[in-house]
Amino acid sequence: MSRLSPYLGLLFALIVGAVAVILSNAAAIVPVAPATAPQAASSTVSVVPAVPEPPASPATTTQKAAVPEKKAPSPVKVAAPSPAPVVQEPVPAATSTPPALSGNAALDAAATALRAALVNIMCYATAGSNLHSISGSGVFVDSKGIIITDAHVAQYLLLADRGVSCTIRTGSPAADAYKVALIYISPAWVHANPSVLIQATPTGTGEYDFAFLAVTKSATAAPLPASFPSLPIAALPPAVSAPVVIASFGAQFLQSSQIQSDLFPTVVFGSVKDVFTFGTNTVDVLALGGSAAAQEGSSGGGVADASGSLIGMITTSTVSGATATRSLSAVTASYIRSEYSREMGTPLDALLSEPTAVSVADFAPQIPALESILTADLSQ
Repeated sequence: MSRLSPYLGLLFALIVGAVAVILSNAAAIVPVAPATAPQAASSTVSVVPAVPEPPASPATTTQKAAVPEKKAPSPVKVAAPSPAPVVQEPVPAATSTPPALSGNAALDAAATALRAALVNIMCYATAGSNLHSISGSGVFVDSKGIIITDAHVAQYLLLADRGVSCTIRTGSPAADAYKVALIYISPAWVHANPSVLIQATPTGTGEYDFAFLAVTKSATAAPLPASFPSLPIAALPPAVSAPVVIASFGAQFLQSSQIQSDLFPTVVFGSVKDVFTFGTNTVDVLALGGSAAAQEGSSGGGVADASGSLIGMITTSTVSGATATRSLSAVTASYIRSEYSREMGTPLDALLSEPTAVSVADFAPQIPALESILTADLSQ
């Protein structure tokens, strides 16, 4: 027995080592799920009186005074010119400077395409409606004239009975271009956020926060184009550290007169800093760090990858302090696709492939019920 002891000890050591290797290999192939999406703000700035739409020119903005740390990048509340002067901190006017080149030819091309597809969404509220005019962003995602934006921007299109009207502005600087109608807004978002319109500092994660609009007519004497510049909606989320381009019509640092005539696109290059989930292991939210896009007015802006696909849409951000130190977030295109399919029972491509007149007509019967959810809180 004593002669066998050294061999038994050696055999035991070999068995233990083999088990350890098997366990370590098993642990190495277990996928790591993204972290849960953090809470952040999703709407509105300082409270200002609601006013009627001006007869000839777009409304102008008021300056935000103090904002809690977790605040949405948009929509920016806007007000038409009034006899009472608005006290604001002077800021330089925006300029139509092209975005700096990234050094990556594909990403530079994506920036050009995203800039062309970017729109400013301006919605006007009437006096006595307990609402405020707003300015947000959106992106054309189909050449027929379909625009994606945040639900907390698009909800204003549910309020036509309250005298609210919305105009799509394009160009550098932004100018009136098109009228639109809703073809989809997430019912889950409306049910979960019935009082966002009247909250001073609403919070959220960006969950369900998306909508689609369709151009219905020109807002000027010019005819509608045969097609609209657009970006395809990606099917897969990007990886952490993937380079991206971000574009929006941020307006936080502009004075009232500048929103009216000098609102230019903000286009910046960056990367995916982190990813988050609303579920268990899906990539639903992109953390994009701080940049000039992290400001009020940017909600609904786009995030594109080097292939020129829309991989995300801006939903939330911090908006105090230097823009480079803020935290900008976007819901992923893959999340929007899967959530639309879950809510509607059909793929998003089915909506995008329909003639826009059909989509507008199909969604119109749903508007009264969704509007009643929002106006119930407005009446209180």
